Amino acid sequence: MAVSNDDEALINKKLPKELLLRIFSFLDIITLCRCAQVSKSWNILALDGSNWQRIDLFNFQTDVEGRVLENISKRCGGFLRQLSLRGCLGVGDCSLKTFAQNCRNIEHLNLNGCTRITDNTCYSLSKFCPRLKHLDLTSCVSITDNSLRNLSEGCQSLEFLNLSWCDQITKDGVEALVKGCNGLKALFLRGCTQLVDEALHHIENYCHELVLLNLQSCMQISDEGIAGICRGCHRLQSLCVSGCTNLTDASLIALGLNCPRLKILEAARCSHLTDSGFTLLARITDNTLIQLSIHCPKLEALSLSHCELITDDGILHLSNSTCGHERLQVLELDNCLLITDVTLEHLENCHNLERIELYDCQQVTRAGIKRIRAHLPAVKVHAYFAPVTPPPSVGGTRQRLCRCCVIL
Repeated sequence: MAVSNDDEALINKKLPKELLLRIFSFLDIITLCRCAQVSKSWNILALDGSNWQRIDLFNFQTDVEGRVLENISKRCGGFLRQLSLRGCLGVGDCSLKTFAQNCRNIEHLNLNGCTRITDNTCYSLSKFCPRLKHLDLTSCVSITDNSLRNLSEGCQSLEFLNLSWCDQITKDGVEALVKGCNGLKALFLRGCTQLVDEALHHIENYCHELVLLNLQSCMQISDEGIAGICRGCHRLQSLCVSGCTNLTDASLIALGLNCPRLKILEAARCSHLTDSGFTLLARITDNTLIQLSIHCPKLEALSLSHCELITDDGILHLSNSTCGHERLQVLELDNCLLITDVTLEHLENCHNLERIELYDCQQVTRAGIKRIRAHLPAVKVHAYFAPVTPPPSVGGTRQRLCRCCVIL
């Protein structure tokens, strides 16, 4: 469609250009391109760089040539903040150099599957794009340790880096990267098969802000490397070690002891991990009880024995839930050292309770047990009390009070 010379349309007369430009800022790429063909004035407005701050070509046209990227970069200039070239096989180092020179404020760049690029692209980004925070180089198989050295020198604001299937990366590249980019929060190293434990020790020493780490199919790493990550990366919330076949329960123990914020653990094909390791990893807290009370309305029996972080507040959420009111029959709380008689008061709401286990719950008293027994006559409460300090001797004979098991 040819561009019209008729710019006397009513909308152009009634609305100032600033307002039209604001309206255009909400349009996607395809619509902007169509608007650009309406008239000369709309062409100028639609192609204004301020409308092209975020571009994703994946859902538009992936068979673009380098000159298209160069034209985009010249049009957008310093306005462009986010660009996705995912799957654009025709884009190479030369056009990305031009892009980096023109778009120096770029923050998010997705080059996933751009298999023609090499270390030269990372050199250009390092030289011209200091604000880069998010970089995806997935399946850019020509990338080597030299790219990581360049990024470390010029892109020290990086927070997200995806190097999945860049199988030329070694521990030396990781060392160079983390020394300069120590603010990394997400690092994907899937399929980087040359990595060994030493690479993880470098991450341990420098990446204390790390939240997400993906080590899928890094088959040379061992428990020693994972233990290092656990020591240095206490903010870790998501870890993938699927296909890391050397790992054992020692890795799970390290995670349980050092990574209290961990939410996601992927460990497919790690055949040496056992139930014992996962038991040590899973530290049950009041938050666990909150989730159970929300998502398990049909819960009838629950064992929380030796869950030493459980408190009266956690039991309160459980007792007030649907399962607490209508379903819960058995509750085991042996060795839950923080619970008190208040827990038993909360459990008075659980009308179907048949049995409560309270062995070695040191803050639960006989008075508390008798009180719940009065409210719930059908319930059996099993408790085990520690020895009481013997009282002074009476009449020359010292009284002895032994441990006693109370079943009410």
